[in-house]
Parts: sequence; structure tokens; C-alpha cells
Amino acid sequence: MTGPAIRTDIIDVYVFRRGHRSCGVEFLQLRRSSGTLAKTWHPVMGHIEPGETATAAALRELAEETGYRPEDGLLGFWQLEKVNTYFLARLNAVMMSPCFAAEADPNITPNLDEAHDQARWVAHDHVDRTFMWPGQRQATDEILREVISPDSIASAVLRIDWGDR
Repeated sequence: MTGPAIRTDIIDVYVFRRGHRSCGVEFLQLRRSSGTLAKTWHPVMGHIEPGETATAAALRELAEETGYRPEDGLLGFWQLEKVNTYFLARLNAVMMSPCFAAEADPNITPNLDEAHDQARWVAHDHVDRTFMWPGQRQATDEILREVISPDSIASAVLRIDWGDR
């Protein structure tokens, strides 16, 4: 008998905006419209295609699921140190998902794909009650601390230029 497989072909992108209607920092959640995760709220998630880097997959999935692109609503993009690690019994696999942060223009509304039926913005102080998984909450904490905080010494190093895909 062998142990579970290890899969690294999924990415997570946590979209945030600042200063919309004086709400401070908010995180975008998308509601899945079908499948095993139907009616649950998540960040942008997707599969890395063959030959694609995790960064390129994250930018592609972000554009496909929300319409945010470097030329249309995307203000900044960062890698996170966080890699979500979890076990999926139905696949007998340990999943490892690299995480990214994307800052959206607060004046542009996401344009959802067919995999999602709703979007909502959640204030940073409500994330603990709205993101389902501990790894998702940890990723938003890292964004607040290492990407957004003016005291962060890591933000500039974590930032990804559009050409670095």
C-alpha cells in the first residue's frame, strides 16, 4: 500500500482592495455555482496547466474568474510565503497550493465567470467568520501583515512584476 499522492497543481489568489467607501481593507470572495464546492465562498482558485508557472496560472485564473488584469483593475500582485497544504480523501492526495495576493482597483467590479454565481467583499475584521478554511484565514493575515502593512520589510521583495510570469 502506498501513501497519498502529493499534488502541487492548484493556486489560490486572495484579491483585496483598500479604501472602498472608507471600509479599510476588504477581501473578495467568490461563490461556487456547481460541483462539490457549490454554494461555498472562496478566493480565486484554479489549476496550473501543463508548462505553466504558478505565477502565470494565478494571473490567468484571476483574469478568467474576475476579469482583473494588469491593464484592467489590477493594481499590484504579490507572492505569499504561505502554501496552503491540505488532504483530500476523495483523491487520496496531499494538496499544496501556492498563494498569491492581488490588489484590485476599488472602483472596478469583478466580472464573474460561469463557475461562480456571486461575489462579495468582506472587511478584514470579518475574515475569520467568512473564509471556510484555516489556511485561507492565515493567508489573509499574511497579506495584512506582510503586503499591506507600512511596517512590512517583505512587501517589496514579495511583489511580482507583470513580466515575471
